[in-house]
Amino acid sequence: MIAGLNGLRAVAFLIVFFFHTRNLPFGWTGVQLFFVLSGFLITDILLNMKERLPRREFFVKFYGRRFLRIFPLYYFYLFLLTAFIFLLPALDFKLKTELGEKFLNQIWIAAFYVYDFFHASAFFTRSRFFTHLWTLSVEEQFYLLWPLLIFVTPREKLKQLCFAAVGFGFIFRLGISLIYRAHLFPFLLNDPQQAVNVLPFSHLDAFALGAYISRFELPRPRLQLFALAIVIPAIGLLTDAVSKSATPLALGYDLPMTGFYKEVWGYTLLNYFFAVLIYCVARKNFLATVLENAPLRYLGKISYGLYVYHYGVIAITIALFQKYNLDYSLRSPQTFAAAMSATLIVATLSFYLLEKPLINLKDKFFRVSENARL
Repeated sequence: MIAGLNGLRAVAFLIVFFFHTRNLPFGWTGVQLFFVLSGFLITDILLNMKERLPRREFFVKFYGRRFLRIFPLYYFYLFLLTAFIFLLPALDFKLKTELGEKFLNQIWIAAFYVYDFFHASAFFTRSRFFTHLWTLSVEEQFYLLWPLLIFVTPREKLKQLCFAAVGFGFIFRLGISLIYRAHLFPFLLNDPQQAVNVLPFSHLDAFALGAYISRFELPRPRLQLFALAIVIPAIGLLTDAVSKSATPLALGYDLPMTGFYKEVWGYTLLNYFFAVLIYCVARKNFLATVLENAPLRYLGKISYGLYVYHYGVIAITIALFQKYNLDYSLRSPQTFAAAMSATLIVATLSFYLLEKPLINLKDKFFRVSENARL
């Protein structure tokens, strides 16, 4: 693993966690950082595998290694939710109605990795256990599409592929935003900003920008990073002020992003910022001392479990606080500390008892060279 990238994973999770506990209005952007980072890492892996493996082995080993890393934890989480359903009567939680009514409607959607499409439909209802899974659906759909594109694209055409994907992401967001605003299809969610946020092709430019920086240089990356850190919030806050929807703590990028078609161009700015940040960390050792500290490296190592479990753990923490008449405000320090601690414990146990043994099987069944590791 390149120095600093586990630390970046930890940062991405932490700002998402702060967002879901209503302590950081722009914390949802951590998902964009995850997407760009996935594009960066997966493209480098795929290109190395393509150079060393014949077609059949390329796909079998890539998908085999991804299967062992992604699926067991994901479906174990769904299994835990299923078990939790049967325990609810005995536990007497206030989650009983909320989870019981939505469980059968949403569990099969999550199981087939299509929660992002469900989230964009008029049938969507928010769940305190499933809603965050739309991001993992987007990731899995990327893992299905991108290896095929990388395999059929000659190396000398990779830059054009990245540019085309970046352009397509922007055009898709514009098109889907116009379609939703025109109410052309009654089965679509009546919220263009939210729909753009969850549909997979909206994020193709995030993955493509990550792919681009895995192989190509960026001019003056540190200067770009500092300039973007000033310009992007300034543009966001200015457009918010003009549209009178300002939420200063969100730095102009609240969710959903509104005003001046920000749901179209806002993602482009954020994704490019994160691409430059990852480039600076991976290529220029930017913030290496901070990102390589032991706590961040550890959180980054178990970040997949942290993300999968945290949303449900927050819901259960609030339910427990309600049950025992404690202050259950999401923003209260005790709720935050309890939810974070419980998430950390669950993710740690999951990593060492479930994930790590399966990760160790990757080299047994789908071994690749040292330069092409997933």
